[in-house]
Parts: sequence; C-alpha cells; structure tokens
Amino acid sequence: MSKQKTVVITGASKGIGKALAERLLSEGYKVFGTSRSEHIEAINHPNFTAIQLDISSAISISTAQKTIAEMIDGVDILINNAGIGPDLGYEVPDPETFQETFKVNVEGVVFFTEPLLELMNSDGKILNISSKMGSVEYLRSAGSIAYRMSKSALNMYTKTLALRLQGVSKVAAIHPGWVKTTIMLSNIELAPLTPEDSAERIYKFLISEFETGSYYDAEDNTLLPW
Repeated sequence: MSKQKTVVITGASKGIGKALAERLLSEGYKVFGTSRSEHIEAINHPNFTAIQLDISSAISISTAQKTIAEMIDGVDILINNAGIGPDLGYEVPDPETFQETFKVNVEGVVFFTEPLLELMNSDGKILNISSKMGSVEYLRSAGSIAYRMSKSALNMYTKTLALRLQGVSKVAAIHPGWVKTTIMLSNIELAPLTPEDSAERIYKFLISEFETGSYYDAEDNTLLPW
C-alpha cells in the first residue's frame, strides 16, 4: 500500500484553493489548508487540517511554518494559491494597493515557501498559482499593473526555484483560467469556469509528468509564453 501523500495549500478557505483541497481529499491525500481565520468550517474531513495564516504578515508566516513542521514529517506537494488583486480593472496604480499586492503575491509566497523546502520529500511538487496576466509576451491590454507585475515576479520565482531544485522537486506556475471567484466581482457573473472546473484541470496537471519550470494554462491545456 502506498504512503499517504501530504499537501499544503495556501488560501484554502474559498474559491480555487478550497476546491483544490476538496479534490485532493477525494483522492486520499492528507491536506493542510491555510486561511486567515483559524477554522475553515466549509471543509469537514478527517484528512483535513486548517492552519491559520495571514500571508502578508511575517509573524503569521513563521507561526504557520512552525505549526506545520510540528505536525508532519514531510511535504509532498505545496500549492501556493493565496493571492489578491485589488487593482484588477484599474489602469493607474496607487502606492497602497501596489505594496499590498506585492506583499501577498510575491513576498508572502517566497518567504512561506523557503523554509518549507527543508520539509519537501524527494520527488516533491510545488505549484504556484499565477495568471496569464503575468506573461509579458501575452500582454494584450494596459491596467492592473500591480497584479500583472506581481504575477510576473511569481513566474520568475518559479523559474529560479525550478533551477535550484532540479532533480529534487518539480516546480510550475499555473494559470487557473478565468474562474468565478471574488478576486474580481465581475468574474462571478462572466467567468466560464467554476472553482471546481479549475481545480480538476490543475489536479490533472499535478499528477501528470510535467516538466519542471513549466508555465501552464489550465483553461486551455497549453503551455504559456513567459
């Protein structure tokens, strides 16, 4: 019988993160999901553990990392899903939302991930939930500058991490598709994918023999240009 695999997912209280947690639980994984609140009441499963994490806070990150390290021997899969987009749809950035976006989407991801690398089991996988809006080559319109730049930075972290972990763990950036989530209110009405649709596509990529350093479009099942 194969050993039960352990997954850590940030931003697991709603949307894509919650749907991913539920999908992985249905496949027998042990899931640790983070949320700003201590409890994720919507997920009630014996293999699910909620971890409190404000990814914009260095103190909260350190506390969550220690909690995870005390509870498990190793991590097989890390999914960095938590992210924000307060300037989505706006053309001109402002200092407050710019700093907030980078604090969560870049700094939080990097400094939550780095200590967990020591816990990663051999043949581990790290998925960074990015966006095609972070692709320089794909750029089609102006606006959402902080969000776009933060996802470009996340893509660069993905590539550098893939090089560092070559032969040890696989790393990929994922565009989850246009999904009905609250990151932008118009998405609820207009987006074609549900969080469950996106989670299913991401799960299929996760269990595939993907190439480390990939930038994958889960909606169209293609690789994206950086």
